[in-house]
Amino acid sequence: MKIRWKKKALTLFACLSLTLLAACGQSATGGTKNDANSATSEVTEDARPTTVKIGTASQGGTYFIYGAGLAELLQQKLGVSANVEVTGGPVHNMQLTQVRDQDIGLVTLGPAYEGFTGTGDWTDGEKMEDIRIIFPMYTTPFHWWALENAGVTKLEDIKGQRVGVGPAGGTSGTYLPLIHAALDLNTTNVQAGASDMASQQMDGQLDIIGFSAGIPISAVSEIEAQRKIKIFGIDGDAREKVMEKYPFFFPFTIPGGTYQSAKDDIETIAMFNFGVVHKNMNSEFVYELVKAYHENQDHMIKTHVSAEEAVPEAILKNTVLPLHPGAIRYYEEIGIQLPKEVYPPEHQK
Repeated sequence: MKIRWKKKALTLFACLSLTLLAACGQSATGGTKNDANSATSEVTEDARPTTVKIGTASQGGTYFIYGAGLAELLQQKLGVSANVEVTGGPVHNMQLTQVRDQDIGLVTLGPAYEGFTGTGDWTDGEKMEDIRIIFPMYTTPFHWWALENAGVTKLEDIKGQRVGVGPAGGTSGTYLPLIHAALDLNTTNVQAGASDMASQQMDGQLDIIGFSAGIPISAVSEIEAQRKIKIFGIDGDAREKVMEKYPFFFPFTIPGGTYQSAKDDIETIAMFNFGVVHKNMNSEFVYELVKAYHENQDHMIKTHVSAEEAVPEAILKNTVLPLHPGAIRYYEEIGIQLPKEVYPPEHQK
């Protein structure tokens, strides 16, 4: 079921959820909950789950496909059933994981950092300090595409135009408007899921779309199979300006040939993606999950080619959010030297 909450409604839901959980002493998924808003409180772990909810994003994007592959892996290797939930994306997944309304969330590092620290405008200053990273995923580049007859060939051309930016609560829907604003592009931003935007573009209702997901994005491939499009990114002074304002972005090159409409490399910006859980998630389960995830990388690659980046060393791309102790156990066992910044207060050597 698609979840399209506005920020105020979601904030109210979070507050009500936390109040109810505090009163009942139970998590949203049945485990014991202990002081969800305090990162330094003693952790009372949940029992090992037999079923979990995986928060992804809109249909047509990489998260939804990736989450389905993760669900299959959990069933096949750990005997844990999983429900793949359509959500607004990383921002929404941070909020839902914090209040225990889902068990595993897929997030990009920008929203993860802003949610954990309470620095994103969408957080209203509330810190989501109970979030713990468990595994790395892939790079999410930002790119735009336009119908050929729109006459749009580069980012500057979208100034003053109507642009699809992805769902509210997702990486695209949150950060593309900020990128446009930082560059004074004065766009009218249309928030919708990848599949919905693709349908609108093929029907001639939306000339320009911006999106961020693991490449190739299935929605783009679907569109270019039926329409002539121009795909472009961000580079030069514009890229430097955006990265200076938002330091969790980094330069990225989309290889030529990723899409049939782009034979040459595309310069742009990107974020890295991670899987997250609540700090009270059962440590043994997290350890088994992370171990199965890395030892069966071929399964995830068959699900989506972006999982080629999901090597254990990629966990080092995060230095700002704490890891779950169950994940720490696995990475230490295989010899990964983790930075001290990722050890949470509840971790015990």
